[in-house]
This record gives sequence, C-alpha cells and structure tokens, in this order.
Amino acid sequence: MSRKCDICGKGSITGNTIVRHGLPKSKGGIGLHTTGITLRRFLPNVQKIRVRENGGVVRKTVCASCIKAGRIEKA
Repeated sequence: MSRKCDICGKGSITGNTIVRHGLPKSKGGIGLHTTGITLRRFLPNVQKIRVRENGGVVRKTVCASCIKAGRIEKA
C-alpha cells in the first residue's frame, strides 16, 4: 500500500531526530550540545476505505484529514 492520499496527494516527508546533551544555559549550564542527528520519516495517517465515486464503489487510500473534512463520500 502506497503511503499517499488519493484525494489530496499527501505523502511521507523526511526530517531529523536531534539528540542534545547538557544543561541549558537558562538553568545554569553551559548550553545544549548536539551529539547526533538521524534521518527519520513522518508518515501520513492514511486509511483504506470504500468510496462512492461516479455511481460506483471504489476502494481508495485516503488520509484522515480528508475523511474528517468530508472531501469523500463513504460507501
């Protein structure tokens, strides 16, 4: 199953997980130091649902925000 919404095209995006050590300056330390950066993926909340389309019923992969917004009509 592709992690992409068939309605709005929302898909997975990349980002970073940043590991920081040390005590912040505001709490009396010498500041936070970055000790590691790892790539990660942010995945959309997609669901396989049956959608009414052109007088018929089709199974589509739709994100939760499209379902909540009412952009589709459930079968």
